[in-house]
Amino acid sequence: MSKALYTIILLVISNSFMTMAWYGHLKFGEWKWFNQLGLLMIILVSWGIALFEYMFQVPANRMGYHQNGGPFTLVELKVLQEVITLLVFTIFSLVLFKTETFRMNHLIGFVFLVLAVYFIFKK
Repeated sequence: MSKALYTIILLVISNSFMTMAWYGHLKFGEWKWFNQLGLLMIILVSWGIALFEYMFQVPANRMGYHQNGGPFTLVELKVLQEVITLLVFTIFSLVLFKTETFRMNHLIGFVFLVLAVYFIFKK
């Protein structure tokens, strides 16, 4: 498997954990036992989930960075990460939060982000 593909896979896994850490507690609030936790405990649970995010993101960035033998510049890594974050978040919000909708303005915004990736990667 190429370093580029491996980097992207690790970033998808990383962003899945981060999305869960940032927004999962909003869904977990439907569980009675979770609602009984105080804010500090919910923050600690989110930090625990975010730890796994770092376990995938740090290797992805180290492996993907061109000065470490990877295929991506620092800017390219950041743009990849942002687009992956939005894709993961969109899937997360549509699957777990049935009240959220994906509208045309979201699609147009994502098209512009894909164009941003194109221009960032254009040599």
